[in-house]
Amino acid sequence: MSANTFGNNFRITTFGESHGKAIGVIIDGCPSGVDFDIAYIQSELDRRRPGSTDIGTKRNEKDKVEVLSGVFEERTEGTPIALVIFNNDQKSHDYSTIKDVFRPGHADYTYFRKYGIRDYRGGGRSSGRETASRVAAGAVAKLVLKDYGISVHAGIRSVKDIDIKGDFHPPFKAPLYTISNEHDDEILTLIEETKKKKDSLGGVVECHITGVPAGLGEPVFDKAEALIAHAVMSIGAVKGIEFGLGFASTKLYGSENNDEISRKGFLSNNAGGILGGITNGEEIIFRAAFKPTPSIAQKQHTIDINGMEKEIEIIGRHDPLILVRALPVVEAMSALVVLDLLLENNKYGR
Repeated sequence: MSANTFGNNFRITTFGESHGKAIGVIIDGCPSGVDFDIAYIQSELDRRRPGSTDIGTKRNEKDKVEVLSGVFEERTEGTPIALVIFNNDQKSHDYSTIKDVFRPGHADYTYFRKYGIRDYRGGGRSSGRETASRVAAGAVAKLVLKDYGISVHAGIRSVKDIDIKGDFHPPFKAPLYTISNEHDDEILTLIEETKKKKDSLGGVVECHITGVPAGLGEPVFDKAEALIAHAVMSIGAVKGIEFGLGFASTKLYGSENNDEISRKGFLSNNAGGILGGITNGEEIIFRAAFKPTPSIAQKQHTIDINGMEKEIEIIGRHDPLILVRALPVVEAMSALVVLDLLLENNKYGR
């Protein structure tokens, strides 16, 4: 299957480049008769779109989605759905000085080694802008999941070394959408200080998927958490993922970590809603680690396409903290996996 296609039953194929004419997605396998709420899909894209917040990049794309096929009288037809978003605010000349130079932390070097060519304008196909197509597809998946009573929500759990305590109770408040607003002022100050230093920040996103029935996923290679991990790790800036207690479970005894069961259900959810690769009916909980945005304006050492050592300063409009705009992307990829697994079970009447 193409590396640009994801999913088995609910399949998406994204297309386009950061500074090309348009980006978009083809969705195949969407059930017919689903209410196609274009305003909701647009609202999800608005959460991710560049220029939507003072925290992020100054690139100001409207990210207005257009439907080319698969929808009639505001309902899905069961045929391929084509969605397109035209680029309007790309400034390709910002990248002319680095067209032959590899940016540290980016896919420039590896992309060039694999293909022998690369679109240096904002990273081309490997740009984070590609995730807008995923958000559009994920919004459609969420519309289908809504009929099953399943919802997906993500919030920021940490920024750099600022850990955010508190229970997970969405919706979260702007502008940061942290789990708790207790440290928002501290984080906003850190962001401003980091921008002045021409640097960037990373952090952790936490995601909860509620209403998932027991029995989704397979016991060997297609474990539910393996598929979610695949989906989330395919987001460019993600460098790690953990489910439930995750790495913290290594510090416990088995007697402390096991989720005991009563007639009323599980007494805890340390497993994060998945046991043996199969959902257990509890909330699916995971956290994803995002590295700092690699595009920074500080001088860095690198090489050019001829192997000559160079110094580079990356100009352009970039996010000092990608987490806020990454939240709908994490939700989208999670929704795609859960819907795919749900449709797989439905094929066999499970």
